[in-house]
Amino acid sequence: MNASPDSTKTPLGELIGRLSALHQKRIDLGLERMHRLLERLGHPERKLPPVIHVAGTNGKGSTVAYLRATLEAAGLRAHAYTSPYLVRINECFRLGRVGGGVLVGDDQLRAALEEVERVNAGEPATVFELKTAAAFLLFAQNPADVVLLEVGLGGRLDSTNVVDAPAACVITPVSMDHMDFLGDTLASIAGEKAAIIKRGVPVICAEQWPEAMAVIEAQAKRMRAPLFAANESWHVNVERGRLVYSDDRGLMDLPAPRLFGRHQFANAGLAIATLRAIPHFKVSQAAFEAGIVGAEWLARMQRITSGELLAWGPQGSEIWLDGGHNAEGGRVAAAALGDLEERVSRPLVVVAGMMANKDAQAFLLNFAGLTRHIIAVPIPDTENVMPADRLADAARSVGMHVEIAPGIEAALRALAKLAYETPPRILITGSLYLAGHVLGLNGTPPA
Repeated sequence: MNASPDSTKTPLGELIGRLSALHQKRIDLGLERMHRLLERLGHPERKLPPVIHVAGTNGKGSTVAYLRATLEAAGLRAHAYTSPYLVRINECFRLGRVGGGVLVGDDQLRAALEEVERVNAGEPATVFELKTAAAFLLFAQNPADVVLLEVGLGGRLDSTNVVDAPAACVITPVSMDHMDFLGDTLASIAGEKAAIIKRGVPVICAEQWPEAMAVIEAQAKRMRAPLFAANESWHVNVERGRLVYSDDRGLMDLPAPRLFGRHQFANAGLAIATLRAIPHFKVSQAAFEAGIVGAEWLARMQRITSGELLAWGPQGSEIWLDGGHNAEGGRVAAAALGDLEERVSRPLVVVAGMMANKDAQAFLLNFAGLTRHIIAVPIPDTENVMPADRLADAARSVGMHVEIAPGIEAALRALAKLAYETPPRILITGSLYLAGHVLGLNGTPPA
């Protein structure tokens, strides 16, 4: 996925703006330009430590967070490349250090991007291709024990799919999203994701819909890649609020993830299965325990506990932030809200903003049984945003009461004027771009 549309407002904005002008399309899947860039850079992708390549529709970022936290708890240095960023482009590049990785600094990132710009010599290239090349350059220049490499969009033609022999290929749950690029069936989308599978390289796969699983199994067989699939090679269950993981090597009774939502047990299990499938890594149960509890990933059912937003909303209300933006993302967020409702009942309000290419009706339908109160907002400083009135129409079509507000602050202040017997639970959702905007407004950007 390309850099956020508001990237020109970052400290590296002038450089990013220059790079953005090199290609008329933000997204243009293909590997020819990437191979050209890497050849001119001296093939940094061939000089990396072992790579764990992660594709899928939902859960990629959370799975990478569990992998990184566990590897760091085991005393290893883990580089990580993820996308999109929420507030600053630096978030995409985390450099491995003993004791915990750090986001790349402005000067070091600028130097890498300028080197990529120099060798590109003004030829067409997307920002995502250029920053992926910069990531390979940074990771090759800085020693580490492992690289965690998240696919941007799809897999087959994604700019990250140039590493010939990763240590493992991971596929998180596949669902309908980006149909304009990946196809309009679950099988076609799964085929794009499964194309990261390399010959003989272990494939660790989350639980999938049957039609997606069939495609992944066929590709693994074609590539003679050992497949470790959820509910077959490994299992994860919730017992008495704890995560119980089992495979043919035994059973681990682990604490619940800090990241909220029942889906996070599955994401954590996928990370555990991945590290246990790679003989190179020796990870103790203590490291798994620390990683599951210590993993952090903003804007995934994140409780806002400090900052400006709490002052704007109704006194005593809960505010949650989730970047989900497709039907499956809405389903897992709604399930998490259902769990919260069982614990402590509160009226729910959903504040939503979405991109124009998303299926708002399918996303919002997940919340129809939990609330009828939706506030539609625009996403500022972002291209290709769904107009708030169109989002409102989608909410009305599934029987929801909807209002339109000019922004997050206005929405929260409007709610503060209402007379609630019990302070509400407020979910801000629909887009990672909206989530990044919210974190910036709140004064709590990623670090």
